[in-house]
Amino acid sequence: MPVHTIPDGWVLETAHTAYAFGLNPAGLLTHRYWGVRLPYPDDYPPAPAPMNWASFNNPSHLTPEEYPGTNDIKFVEPCLKVTFADGTRDTVLRFDSAEIDGENLRIHLRDAFYPLNVTLHYRVHAERDLIERYAVFVNTGDQPITIERAFSAQWHLPIGDHYRLSHLSGRWFDEFNIQREPLVQGVKVLESRRITTGHHHAPFFAVDRGHADEESGEVWFGTLVWSGNWKIAAEVTDFASTRINIGLNDWDFAWRLNPGESFTAPASLAGYVQNGFGAASRTLHDYVRERLPHGDALHKVLYNSWEATFFDVDVNSQTKFAEIAAGLGVELFVMDDGWFHGRDHDRAGLGDWWPDAKKFPNGLSPLVKRVNELGMDFGLWVEPEMVNPDSDLYRQHPDWVIHFANRERTEGRNQLILNLARADVQDYLIDHLDTILSENNIAFIKWDMNRNVSEPGWPSYEGEQREIWVRYVEGVYRVWGTLAARHPKVIWQSCSGGGGRADYGILRLADQIWISDNTGGTARLGIQEGFSQLFPANTMEAWVTDMEKHLSLTFRFHVSMCGSLGIGANLTHWNERERNEARRWIAVYKEIRPIIQQGDQYRLHSAQFGEGRTAVQYVSKDQRESVLFAFRTHVPDPAQPFTVRLRGLNPQARYTVEGFDGARSGLAWMNTDLLMPLLNFDSTLRRIRQVEG
Repeated sequence: MPVHTIPDGWVLETAHTAYAFGLNPAGLLTHRYWGVRLPYPDDYPPAPAPMNWASFNNPSHLTPEEYPGTNDIKFVEPCLKVTFADGTRDTVLRFDSAEIDGENLRIHLRDAFYPLNVTLHYRVHAERDLIERYAVFVNTGDQPITIERAFSAQWHLPIGDHYRLSHLSGRWFDEFNIQREPLVQGVKVLESRRITTGHHHAPFFAVDRGHADEESGEVWFGTLVWSGNWKIAAEVTDFASTRINIGLNDWDFAWRLNPGESFTAPASLAGYVQNGFGAASRTLHDYVRERLPHGDALHKVLYNSWEATFFDVDVNSQTKFAEIAAGLGVELFVMDDGWFHGRDHDRAGLGDWWPDAKKFPNGLSPLVKRVNELGMDFGLWVEPEMVNPDSDLYRQHPDWVIHFANRERTEGRNQLILNLARADVQDYLIDHLDTILSENNIAFIKWDMNRNVSEPGWPSYEGEQREIWVRYVEGVYRVWGTLAARHPKVIWQSCSGGGGRADYGILRLADQIWISDNTGGTARLGIQEGFSQLFPANTMEAWVTDMEKHLSLTFRFHVSMCGSLGIGANLTHWNERERNEARRWIAVYKEIRPIIQQGDQYRLHSAQFGEGRTAVQYVSKDQRESVLFAFRTHVPDPAQPFTVRLRGLNPQARYTVEGFDGARSGLAWMNTDLLMPLLNFDSTLRRIRQVEG
């Protein structure tokens, strides 16, 4: 069984790892172990007994509680903070009972005096070596309780010093930078306060002992399954205790829990590996691919007309680009911004979700029909959460936007944010977008969000206005989820000015993420590497564009072929030679995309730390085929030779490597330096095949 009892506690066991906790001698729910799976139940250490240090650091402060409240004098980061109706701002959680149901464990806690029940949910994803945690809060009394912090989990590391935190930071046009820094005494906070996941940090952590690399070393890692404000608080106490708190951001947050009501925190997912950051990533990749709306189905080669036409779209212009794209072997044609009512520029139209009568006098059907006749699926761009003040919707419902009474409404990109916490706003979007999807053969939707929140108010709401941070995201999930359920064949892509909404919560609804508006080949190598720490290649839409035209078209294609291949260039500017080259690479990609999109990824040389040399390898799950991409950006001469060692092959099977003589064992190829004779801004693709005998 993945969950079973041990003396005074429980152990959650995956295929290779274990997580144990239990009741200590003081009756507190206490962390015991997180690491490699041990052979026998009594191998797991007991819950630590209370320790005394001084009146300033009592036993509660030193105990690694599984889910600490704010009672007594702990002085560590709590998971839960509430205010009861009489003004008491203190929670004393006591163990009540436990339930085991297959892969699920539920621990029931209750406050020692007040009518608050807390259930800690644990779910074991045994084959994926991951553990899922979240908490549910129930008011069993007759007066409201205000929740002010409700983290999903506190993950404890083994006692000791010198841990290192890896996380992802960035900004618009420069997302997913890998940061590695020592964890020292105090609290390191990563967060978003933007009502969405944000470009600036990702809800992801990886902790090691300071010397792990791609292939070796213990790594504890995790993420949050949520698409709104979030917070990670990594704390190191003065007693060498390290823990990672993760959950909803408590900044400006409050939730009125009325009598009889419950509140559920989003899930946190975490795991442990012994063989480096690469193994941690592949563990997460396998988990994600299995749970995408369309599973690990192969994604089609896409063309998006945005960079070619911007807002100047109509039937004729889009048909012209569709015909060229079809001739290259493109399988999915996507029309971006500019197609809907009054949308001639970014100052008008958002909110009015019906085809512009001047551009599309007969609706979208003629264009969709022509695209389908060319053998391609049709896709469309939308930005449902936004409204321009210059729109019919805003003129009719100015109160539908997020705002404070008596404050100026700050615009970003000439737009305001619709308050999707409101059911009437949700219903409006569902009705209008459902009409578009029902009347047209649309196979793909790119859902964009091009600004973050300001004036986060909801003046008409009679409850606690600070609930907007959660209710807004729940509204997004309802709109998106309802449309996806009504149109189950549609592939959805999450975009927020690039990678501003990249998280495991949105991947319950979307199959892909547009990871950056930066489509330059050299910049994308680093962005894609950072993205791959958390997300698999099939979720990564990657375009070949005219940005960085000093790079060869081959280089740009190779970069984009490392994910779900798309093209965003102005195809009318490509000459016949360039079109022929594109046609060739698209054909090659169709052959190898099962390996890239469904296989295991190995980062052989880092784009962010590799001094101008980058290499990434994809290996099919049966280990029979592999693809190697190698890139040299700029290395001053004279330079050291650029060599790579393959990974992920069957050691006993024999393989051929394109460009190298003979067949050798996988073990040999993985222990041989392969020379990549690349010039600056050059790249190569090598196919690796298993041979018989």
